[in-house]
This record gives sequence, structure tokens and C-alpha cells, in this order.
Amino acid sequence: MQHEDLTLWAVVTADQRNSRRSSDHVPDALTALQAVVGDRFALGFERTAGDELQGLTRDPGAVVDAVLTLTEQPFWHVGIGIGEIEQPLPASTREARGPAYVAARAAVEQARSAPAHLRLVAAETVGPSSYGETVAQRAERAESALVLLRALVSRRTPEGWEIMQVLDETGSGRAAAERLGISASAVSQRATRSARAESLAGAELARVLLAEALAVPA
Repeated sequence: MQHEDLTLWAVVTADQRNSRRSSDHVPDALTALQAVVGDRFALGFERTAGDELQGLTRDPGAVVDAVLTLTEQPFWHVGIGIGEIEQPLPASTREARGPAYVAARAAVEQARSAPAHLRLVAAETVGPSSYGETVAQRAERAESALVLLRALVSRRTPEGWEIMQVLDETGSGRAAAERLGISASAVSQRATRSARAESLAGAELARVLLAEALAVPA
């Protein structure tokens, strides 16, 4: 069956690193994710087991934003599964089932030893597209973009994350400078150090490639 005929979902699962030797970061992560992705996830992020959290969406941009949010808090292995979900959707991601969840479980397990601690896995049940290309092949390209993006932004300092947020909210370097009480040149320097231009380009590339893998409009 061609995967364009199916409804594909992305399950994002995050597992806390070294949880036995550190405090519980799930509450902070859930708060941050709610603020950033909100209702763009059909089943919002919840603690699913111990130090693990999970959410479900068909929005490729929401997946990218969730990955960036989980990267700002450097405590997470991230696994993304792409595939079908049993219908109708339940009220909670803890109750949901389907091949996408199986793929996400495999992905988060593999993420422990993967580059940038991220894996994206397509469910084996999804067949090729009308062009003979499989979801797995498209998922590989999306994974490569996400790994590179995560590796790039993981080098940011708290100051770098702050300048990204302020620039996103204000829309200009001058307005950001006024809010932060610094010069426009300092804003520019911080943006450069945080790889703002490169990360925006990488996020857009990852979003487009995820849209291809999910067979949704880019």
C-alpha cells in the first residue's frame, strides 16, 4: 500500500539521561513543551513512565520545535517514530497504540548511543510511495537534518537560547536590544555565536523533510 493513502503520525518520546543520578526534569520539560508546541500536538506531552515523556502529532514544525525545546534542556534522549495509529485517538498518549508507538520505542532506545542522542524510525508496516520511495528512506533524510540541527544548537549557552527567544518575540535586533538593555551590536554578536541563521535554516530543512516523511503538505 502506498503511504500517501495512509494517515501517518509522529510520536516523540524523550527519556531522561542519567536519571538515577540526577533530579527529575520531567516537570520542567513538560512546562516548556506546553509553552512551545501547545495544541499543535494532537495528544499532548505527558509523563508516560518514570522519567519518560511522550506526545503525538502530524505537524512537522511542531516536531522540530519539540526537539529544539528538549535540546535547550540538555537532559534528554529523543526518539521519534513515524507510522499509523489505532483509531479513534484516545484522550491520552498513554492509552494510544499503533506502529508509530512501536517505532518510537525503538527510536528512543537507540538514541542512547546515537549521534546527538536522537533517532527517527519509520514503522515497518508502511509501504513505498507512488514514486517507489519508502517512508524509511524519507525518514532517514529527516533524521539527518534533525541530528545536525540538534548537534549545532546543543553548543549554545543560556545566553544564546535567550537571544534566540527574544529575537523571535520582538522580530528585530533593535527591539531585542531595548528589551535586554544591551547594544544592537551586542545582539548581533550573540545571535552569531548562537548560530541563529544556520539553525533557522536547519530547522526549516528538517521541517520540510519531516513533512515529506509524514506525507503532509510542507
